[in-house]
Amino acid sequence: MTTELRRLRNYINGEFRDATDGRTIDVVNPATGEVFATSPLSGQADVDAAMVAAAAAFPAWRDTTPSERQKVLLKIADAFEERAEDLIAAEVENTGKPVALTASEEIPPMVDQIRFFAGAARLLEGRSAGEYMEGMTSIVRREPVGVCAQVAPWNYPMMMAVWKFAPALAAGNTVVLKPSDTTPASTVLMAEIIGSIVPKGVFNVICGDRETGRAMVEHPTPAMASITGSVRAGMQVAESAAKDVKRVHLELGGKAPVVVFEDTDIAKAVEDISVAGFFNAGQDCTAATRVLVHESIHDEFVTQLAKAAADTKTGQPDDEDVLYGPLNNANQLKQVSGFIERLPAHAKVESGGHQVGDKGYFYAPTVVSGLKQDDEIIQNEVFGPVITVQSFRDEDQALEYANGVEFALASSVWTKDHARAMRMSKSLDFGCVWINTHIPLVAEMPHGGFKKSGYGKDLSAYGFDDYTRIKHVMTSLG
Repeated sequence: MTTELRRLRNYINGEFRDATDGRTIDVVNPATGEVFATSPLSGQADVDAAMVAAAAAFPAWRDTTPSERQKVLLKIADAFEERAEDLIAAEVENTGKPVALTASEEIPPMVDQIRFFAGAARLLEGRSAGEYMEGMTSIVRREPVGVCAQVAPWNYPMMMAVWKFAPALAAGNTVVLKPSDTTPASTVLMAEIIGSIVPKGVFNVICGDRETGRAMVEHPTPAMASITGSVRAGMQVAESAAKDVKRVHLELGGKAPVVVFEDTDIAKAVEDISVAGFFNAGQDCTAATRVLVHESIHDEFVTQLAKAAADTKTGQPDDEDVLYGPLNNANQLKQVSGFIERLPAHAKVESGGHQVGDKGYFYAPTVVSGLKQDDEIIQNEVFGPVITVQSFRDEDQALEYANGVEFALASSVWTKDHARAMRMSKSLDFGCVWINTHIPLVAEMPHGGFKKSGYGKDLSAYGFDDYTRIKHVMTSLG
């Protein structure tokens, strides 16, 4: 008996549509390795239609009052809560994540973030009005930028979609959003929910592959392109957007250093770091996967971390005892496996280092020690459940190792010495520094990096500001 595949569709100008030329992509459940749906492989005609819809809807949406946009976003947040079970089911099929953790760790923050940006919509104001030249009054207007082309990743399809559309809509922009080709299901469901609340054309979803995203960014209509993804993809977006001087918002890769000093409570640090490293199968740009430990506690720390890894469980979404599910796709499994297979002779796999089971894309919690700063696995993002451990002798060397990569998104410091924590947080070249914790996020605080981790901020008032433009208006008093 053959199970009929679900048919996902684009959402353009208030209606669901197939790709104009009928092309589709198979969508695979990574927990089983089996195809469960097809989604459109959108081409230029589909992108054109979405951009026309978003551009047509922009003037009216821009001219709504902040309080009206706030009400809309609050309705979206309420609707997400009401449809939480449906969103969780779609996300779990997309990603293979544990059901219980998706319910507890993703839905509440998503709803909270939408409500935060609903409040931020009321803060669309300039900073001052005054006479800076005799006989003239100046005012500053903060305005939406226009149509936003947005590309979301596959590691947190629902939450990253929220990080894209919520600030954009709150500021008065219209949106064309593309989910990853491997995880479109929850975004298409979001379109159904949001589409019942916002005017036609304000929120559009286009499914497709890398070329679809390229067509969106290269399209002349959007005033801004926003992507969460790999450094390679971000560089391509920036290069493409430069041709017609679009604004660009990039949240790219990470290689977070976790600096553990000798006065740290080892057991507590191991417990927290292992969760922050293995959560979501390490498929998180901020994951605690590059641990730097003072030489005096290195061996004990590695022993305890290896045991924590061995005790960490991966498995099917309905297993309530698992911390994480599968890697997202076959290519990602190949990438993670490749890093371990290519380890230098001086490296030691303390735990894991292998695929789990013969169905789906599961990989064991892995700890690797004995590494040097220039090793491939230290310098490049693995994006899997792999924690590396290096030893350092003093604060200066810890900073040298921590900052000695091309990424600069997130970091953490583990010590009881307040002055040391402050020195480290000042000198760590990363967009976020956690102290004695790693990975918590709140809607009020900015998320974003430096160097090859990109630029622009998600969340917070800074993220809201990124979706606005500044206009000076000067009037004569004569």
